[in-house]
Amino acid sequence: MKRRFIIVLIVSIYTCVSYGQSYDSNAAGQDYTVITTAVPFLIIAPDARSGGMGEVGVASDPDANSMHWNPAKYAFIDKKFGFGLSYSPWLRKLVNDINLAYLTGFYKIDDRQTIAATLLYFSLGDITFTDEFGMEKGNYNPNEFSLDATYSRKFSEVISGAVAARFIYSNLTLGQYVQGAETNAGTSIAADVSVYYHKEVDLGNMGSEISWGINLSNIGNKISYSKTASKKDFIPTNLRIGAGLKMNFDDYNSLAVLLDFNKLQVPSPPIYLLDSDNNPVYDAQNNPVIAKGMDPNVSVVPGIIQSWYDAPDGFSEEMREWAIAFGLEYWYAKQFALRTGFFYEDQYKGNRKFFTVGAGLRYSVFGLDLSYLIPLEQQNPLENTLRFTLYFNFDPAKGSSQPLPK
Repeated sequence: MKRRFIIVLIVSIYTCVSYGQSYDSNAAGQDYTVITTAVPFLIIAPDARSGGMGEVGVASDPDANSMHWNPAKYAFIDKKFGFGLSYSPWLRKLVNDINLAYLTGFYKIDDRQTIAATLLYFSLGDITFTDEFGMEKGNYNPNEFSLDATYSRKFSEVISGAVAARFIYSNLTLGQYVQGAETNAGTSIAADVSVYYHKEVDLGNMGSEISWGINLSNIGNKISYSKTASKKDFIPTNLRIGAGLKMNFDDYNSLAVLLDFNKLQVPSPPIYLLDSDNNPVYDAQNNPVIAKGMDPNVSVVPGIIQSWYDAPDGFSEEMREWAIAFGLEYWYAKQFALRTGFFYEDQYKGNRKFFTVGAGLRYSVFGLDLSYLIPLEQQNPLENTLRFTLYFNFDPAKGSSQPLPK
């Protein structure tokens, strides 16, 4: 498929944005900046189960796809080993060859320890590259992927922790020259740190389970797509916190209620000073003058800290940077599931708002999940697409002969 315009779109999304003012204004005259990062595929919900629950997952029951949501959940998984395969069409209303695939696998060493690995692969389909004169330079398949590994361990009967390592590779221009500059594949190394709490409780005469989780993901070095770039882009370091309540009504029926909060841990773009002709104003060192906010050109750790207080409009804008996800999951006889959920993002911080529905089936070692997304405010890349996940789980894990501390 020939899409001559796509290289401009790729560069505008994934490379450093030129200094200048980029913001939306609300009716009160306030200015809000939208946070952008490189390799945003890392924070796309990759599996159909969470995709059917409004994209919640940090405190849900563990499964093969826990790496993305909270690797610490693996320590509580009730199978010896298993794997999953997920597939999500992307921009299906426009093209038919862009997709996201997710391959996961885990192995439970004993009742305390679990290891897991995943591969997340994003293909941008076949693209025809052209030069500045419109002459074709060949057909290519830009792509990017991440390869992860984690170690998850129970600290007691109710709490676990995990660390994960991630290699990120993003090859979007395949060495082409863009605006006279040679491009290259971007690479990064990142890590996740997570905690998961799960405890059985009694609510009246009904057995229930409460859970909560925290996952700080994609803590890693910046990325660049040009050998001559003076500045690099942040990857999407993200904080996800959430809680869940699972109510077991009887031996056959259960309902889980889940709530997640997400905030990118990268600097908020400032608002730059403009002259009377709406052009950026530069200082003596040829740096753009900041009118509101803070300088985003800092290293990774200061960027994480700064992300809590650097929004140009102060505390009110910082609160707008939190996205909220709510999900419900109903199981019958632990074999058939129905799911729904809602995702909310502030209108000045991305404006993603959508409902989701989904279903799941478990039979012996086999499992299947499906999900469907219904956008509310704007078009969504997953609109009118059906995502699915296949599971294969083996050998229920046996408990350790040594009790864990409480």
